Amino acid sequence: MSILVEKQRAFFFTNQTKNIKWRKAQLCNLYDSIKKYENEIFDALRNDLFKSPFESYLVEIQLVLKEVDYLRKHISKWNKPRIILPSFAQFPSISKIFAEPYGVTLIMSPWNYPFLLTMEPLIGAIAAGNCAVLKPSRYSSATSNIIEKIIKTTFKEEFVSVVQGGHLQNEALLNQHFDYIFFTGSPNVGKIVMEKASKFLTPVSLELGGKSPCIVDSTANIEIAARRIVWGKFLNAGQTCVAPDYILVDEKIKTQFISAVKKEIISQFGSNPLLNDEFCKIINEKHFQRLCSLCPVAEKNAVSNKIAPTVINLGQIDSNEVNESPLMKEEIFGPLMPVISYININSVISFIRNRNKPLALYVFTKDKSLEKRVTKELQYGSGCINDVIMQISSSKLPFGGIGESGMGCYHGKYSFDTFTHYKSVLKNTFCFDIKLKYAPYNDRLNFIKKILH
Repeated sequence: MSILVEKQRAFFFTNQTKNIKWRKAQLCNLYDSIKKYENEIFDALRNDLFKSPFESYLVEIQLVLKEVDYLRKHISKWNKPRIILPSFAQFPSISKIFAEPYGVTLIMSPWNYPFLLTMEPLIGAIAAGNCAVLKPSRYSSATSNIIEKIIKTTFKEEFVSVVQGGHLQNEALLNQHFDYIFFTGSPNVGKIVMEKASKFLTPVSLELGGKSPCIVDSTANIEIAARRIVWGKFLNAGQTCVAPDYILVDEKIKTQFISAVKKEIISQFGSNPLLNDEFCKIINEKHFQRLCSLCPVAEKNAVSNKIAPTVINLGQIDSNEVNESPLMKEEIFGPLMPVISYININSVISFIRNRNKPLALYVFTKDKSLEKRVTKELQYGSGCINDVIMQISSSKLPFGGIGESGMGCYHGKYSFDTFTHYKSVLKNTFCFDIKLKYAPYNDRLNFIKKILH
């Protein structure tokens, strides 16, 4: 690991990665390689998560290709030095802000969207002029293999490389001195990453998770809300960090809502989702058993590691069932949908506010005052009004968590900023020198106050 990091650092010091034309060429090469190996990516995602080609393209491959296109078109503009005019105190100098890559970066990605969540941060790292070591998840081994194949056939090892393996490899990598670490995964592992990074004072981005709430009030279009929530909740069999984790629904429409959700599940996944070739599986036996313990009554198939979309009516927001349910103790990360009813929206605001800040929050309503309250009074990473998940599909919107759901953000310009240090440089002239700032100061205090403030 240390040899690999030093090899990349030596390459970074050649300054080749700082050339904008060269960066654009690397992004074009990556785009072409992804298109070339598209069918193998489909096969790998099918193998790891049983994703259909349509879902694989929609929520992984096309988002990566779109991100490559967007950054390639804009990095020349973003990388230009910015001229800053001097204040009175700085006159006659002039200042510039230079966009400078950090150097050698480490990108650690999860298994739930293994291609997307490896490639998107890599695109930002390349666009900003960094070298990168990728550490994909061992749980999604087929996708990790095709990622390694793409990287090896596209880039030199001293520029971008892939390290595969499990805990031992993670530990060995985190013991190296990187210039930036970008981690996507669980909060528990995120804490370890941050602790290891502190040894070298390495800056980090942590893209974590949490229990993302979804509010449905009595003014919402129940049919459309149910359709969109079912799609977002059960996409990738619920193994999505920004999936609506639990539903908070107005008591007046709870029965209608649950009925609409059950109808939508049949409409989207059939009467027996366990036999549906387009419904994903749980990544492995460990996570399958964890989800089964959270909801033993859910229909499941231990051979295929599939769990059917399941709606669980937990009762009212202040009930013991809600407070004590295992479903409300941790992020579900599976096809289980707890539904909680409320009478007063104030109880919903308090309920969410008194828990860890979520990565995402969703609200379905026609009530503009509720929309305003949720947006202004609650803290969360990102969200939607009358939709779910779609906020992460734009290269123009930042994506990231807050508090326990993460720190830092990326996508588009925000990816470039994440992997860039903005260096300020002030340049003065020898033509003349204002002596007001030099000692001895004598009785200049009142004068300096008048002209500087």
